[in-house]
Amino acid sequence: MRLAAIRVDGIEVPAVVDPVRGVARVRDLLPGFAGDVRAVLVEDRLSELAEAAEAAVDALFVPESSVAFGAPYRHPRLIWGIGLNYVDHAADLSEQVPDEPASFVKGDHTVIGPGEEIPIPAQSSRTTAEAELALVIGRYCRNVSEEDALDHVFGVTTVLDQTAEDILERNPRFLTRSKNFPGFFSFGPQIVPLAEVGDLAAVEVSTVLDGAVHRSNTVARMRYSPQFLVSFHSAVMPLYPGDIISTGTPGAVHIRPGTVAECRIPGVGVLTNPVVQG
Repeated sequence: MRLAAIRVDGIEVPAVVDPVRGVARVRDLLPGFAGDVRAVLVEDRLSELAEAAEAAVDALFVPESSVAFGAPYRHPRLIWGIGLNYVDHAADLSEQVPDEPASFVKGDHTVIGPGEEIPIPAQSSRTTAEAELALVIGRYCRNVSEEDALDHVFGVTTVLDQTAEDILERNPRFLTRSKNFPGFFSFGPQIVPLAEVGDLAAVEVSTVLDGAVHRSNTVARMRYSPQFLVSFHSAVMPLYPGDIISTGTPGAVHIRPGTVAECRIPGVGVLTNPVVQG
C-alpha cells in the first residue's frame, strides 16, 4: 500500500495507491480521519489503513490516470539532505567524498509537488536540480544500529533537490542558503513501502532534463548506504515519523526557465517539474 496526496476540488487529500485497484481517499477508508499523509505515520495508523483498504469495496478506488498527485505532505517536520554521496558524482566535481556524511537541513517552505514550478531565484544565475531517492521515516528512532535502521523506515520516494550552485561556490558555508529557496524540494508522487522495493542497493536513480537522461547510478554506488544514513543521523538527533532523508544525487543538472527537470526511479516513480524564473 503506497501513500500519496491527490488534488480534489483545489485541495490535496491523503490517499492510498494500490497498483491493481487504483487510488482511494484515506477519509473514505477511515471515516473521521482529518489529517494528512504524515498524520497517518505519526498516529501509527498504517496497519489500520491497510486493513481498511483490503476490506474496501472496489467502488472506492479510481484509476491512477484519473487523479492528479500533489506532494505527499506539505510540512515534514525535518528534511535531511545528503551531499556528495555517490562516489562517481564527487569525481565529476573533482571533489573527495567526505569522511562523514555531508548533510544539511531544508525547511518545509521549499516543498513543492509533481508538476509544480521550480522558480529560479533572482539571487542565482546558476541553479541545479538533483534527482534523489528519499527515505521516509515510519517510526521514532534514536541511536539505532545500521542493522536495525531500515526497520524504522516506512518507504521511499522520488525527489528533486535544488541548489543555487553559484551561491554555494562562493563559500561552502553558504550551503544552507543555497539549498533553501522556495520550490527547492520537490517530492512525490507516491511513497512506496520498502517491502515493495525489494533490493534497495539495486535501485537506479536518474537525473533527467527535458526528457534526456543526464546521469544515472544505483544505490549500491553510494558512499554511505541508506541504513548507514538513518543510523548516523539518529545519533545526531531523534528521527520521527514523516521525517525525510534525501540520500544524494548521481548527478546535478543546470536548469533554466523553460526546461523540465525529472527524477526517475524504476519501481518507485517519476517526478517531473517545469522550471520558471522566480
